[in-house]
Amino acid sequence: MGLPFLKMHGLGNDFVILEGRRAPLELPRDWIRAVGDRRTGVGFDQLIVMEPPSDGRADLFMRIFNPDGSESGACGNATRCIAHIAMQAEGRGAVVIETLAGLLPAQRVDTDVVTVDMGPARLAWDAIPLARAVDTLHVPMTLGPLSDGVATNMGNPHITFFVPDAEAVDLATWGPQAEHHPLVPERANIGLVSVLARDHIRFRVWERGAGITRACGSGACAAAVAAIRRGLTDRRLVVSMDGGDLTLEWRADDGHVLMTGPIATSFFGEFVGDLALERFV
Repeated sequence: MGLPFLKMHGLGNDFVILEGRRAPLELPRDWIRAVGDRRTGVGFDQLIVMEPPSDGRADLFMRIFNPDGSESGACGNATRCIAHIAMQAEGRGAVVIETLAGLLPAQRVDTDVVTVDMGPARLAWDAIPLARAVDTLHVPMTLGPLSDGVATNMGNPHITFFVPDAEAVDLATWGPQAEHHPLVPERANIGLVSVLARDHIRFRVWERGAGITRACGSGACAAAVAAIRRGLTDRRLVVSMDGGDLTLEWRADDGHVLMTGPIATSFFGEFVGDLALERFV
């Protein structure tokens, strides 16, 4: 028997999803990397394993791996996909997804549109975390065209840089350098933002452990929070990424960030042959 999987995406941010609730899955790092290879594997921005929740308030636990085999604490687009699966299975319009970053409530807005409460934005330097105490609204990091960033933790660390034209910056060059900057000891997701209007920003992202992706839900949340903190936008806005748009709202009453956007199922598959898990264990 092979190992079945589901391929889904949110705005082109794509995921391989595995079922680990009935039997635990031990996934070697080499196997994750092999599956993540877009030429010889399946390819993904993140690999997701659905596991039993440890918190009784949650419907399931979502474990997140990057293509390099490292583990991530949060992924907004994947949370919408997993919430969709759980809501379909339970026949309900709302579920709670447990992650390393905490409990994330989600509800269905339309057939393939889901809103996730991504929790509060963490803004203190040691919550990002940064290597030393600095003003997270003006991070002292300068690399080429990138400077004066904003640090935000949305379940994982993000540094957002405001630039005149996000399209004009060579993100493939500067993204990995910023990801590994000494100021971010756990590495960081690197975002570029151009403000288009009070309710609209353009966002591009370099994800730690994954590289340039077409969309990043937690990154979009961080970008929105950064723009709002700088006074550049209103508290509800559209974030346009390479893969499409998300609607973000940073609530003033509790500091939670609500993310709304579409999900899609690409295909079902099964790992056999060279990618059969038993070959790696």
